[in-house]
Order: sequence, then structure tokens, then C-alpha cells
Amino acid sequence: MFESNLLKNKNIIVTGGGSGLGKSMARRFGELGANVVIFGRRKDILKETENEFKNLGIKVLSVDGDVRKPEDVQHLLDCSKKEFGVINGLLNNAAGNFISPTEMLSQNGFKSIVDIVLMGTWNCTSIIGKEMIDNKSGTILNIVTTYAWTGSPFVVPSACAKAGVLAMTRSLAVEWGKFNIRFNAIAPGPFPTKGAWSRLMPPGFEEFENSMKEKIPMKRFGERHELENLASYLMSDGSGYINGEVVTIDGGEWLAGAGEFSDLSKIPYSLWEEMSKIRKEKK
Repeated sequence: MFESNLLKNKNIIVTGGGSGLGKSMARRFGELGANVVIFGRRKDILKETENEFKNLGIKVLSVDGDVRKPEDVQHLLDCSKKEFGVINGLLNNAAGNFISPTEMLSQNGFKSIVDIVLMGTWNCTSIIGKEMIDNKSGTILNIVTTYAWTGSPFVVPSACAKAGVLAMTRSLAVEWGKFNIRFNAIAPGPFPTKGAWSRLMPPGFEEFENSMKEKIPMKRFGERHELENLASYLMSDGSGYINGEVVTIDGGEWLAGAGEFSDLSKIPYSLWEEMSKIRKEKK
């Protein structure tokens, strides 16, 4: 789809880049010529991904840390600059989510999601963005969701946090445009990954998974290469006049029925209680 040097000489940081969709997008950036820095909390996973990328000929650096800690994000920036120099792009992909009736949420449960998604995005945007301001150039791409504007039951912390990220994207697209820094967002529909899918679709939810697919006008889930290519385009100079936009890639799902998890209202309360026990045991 793209020329092999689309992102040549660009240095791009990807949070949550060690696994899942973050890994997929980071790999695609590297395949298109970028130097990539992958950031996450699990050092062993990051090292595995780093070695995998290097075997593909991708120039990559892994840095472990937590987006919720500004000092970790500063360390990420320092390491990235030391390895590659000027930072051209930032993909705020790190996230957390789980499904639960809102009345069953603890205060810490709500806070943990908001801290990762909203505060984590802010920490990276603020610290790395100031570096971009000094350089008078940069591209920041945020991963949101369609329920950032529709809302959705059973994922209220995520909906609140993602709505904040979308507002941040649009606000800073205007405020920092004068520094030649672009802000855009992608709102993906269902793109199954092992980690996120196991948290959002635990055992016993296979029927809901099938109904979710049927709700999508195209009757299928997204394929990773479709998201990878969209992210690569928005990170490239070819999209240089796109600023403050959110691009939905969901097969028409949200237009067919707002609130991605609305159908979960059919689930009996006893099953929610069982799921809560399983989640606590996994911790």
C-alpha cells in the first residue's frame, strides 16, 4: 500500500508497544523505515518484541516504565533522544479496560483506568510534546474509541477517560498547531488481540462476541493490517494537513448501534459476580 520509505528517518515512540495492537503499529512503522521506541511496563515482553523487531531489520529501542509516572515518561524521552535524536512522532496507545456493572466498581478500579488512559496520555503528551515544541515539529496520534462520544454502559471509566483524550486531541490540535505539531486520533472498533480480548471477553462470553460481530454492518472484526496502515498514514508527512481529526475504523459498527457494550445489559447479575471473582483471582 505504501512506499517502503514512507517513514524513513522518523523517530517514533509507541506506548504500550510491546504487545497487541501497539506492537503491530510499531512494527509497521519500522517496516516503513522509522526508528521505533516501544514503551511498557513488562520488561520481558518488551525485550522479546525488541529482539523480534531487530530480526526483521527494524531499528528499535525498548524502555520499560509506567505512563502513570511522569518520571518514567521523562526517562523514556531521555533514552529515546540518546538513541535516536529528535523525536518526530508519539503514538499514545497504552490503555487499560475491563467490563463491569458500574455499581460494582471500586474507587480504585475507576481511578486505575483513568490514570492509565487519560493521565498516561497527558504525561506523555506534556513531557514529549514540550520537546516537540522546542523542535518546532511533531506528530501525536492518540488511540481513542467510538464510545468516547457516544458513551457505553459497563465500561464507564474507559469511556470517561477516552472522552478526555479526544478532547485533549482536539484542543491541542488548535493550541499547538502554531508549533507545527499535529494531533489526530484513531477510534478503532473490535480488533481482537489476545490480551485485551481475554479481559473484555472472558470465558462464557462467546455468545456476546458473536452478537457483536453480527452488529457490525460488514459482519467481521477488523484486521490488524488495516489499523497499521491507517496509523502509518496519519503519522506520515502525506497527512500533513490533517490536524484535530478522529478517524473511525470499525466497519460501521457505531453507526449501526451506539454504545459498543450495550448488549451486555442482557447478562444476569450472577455472571457479573462470578467474573469479578475471576478478575480478582488473576490479580
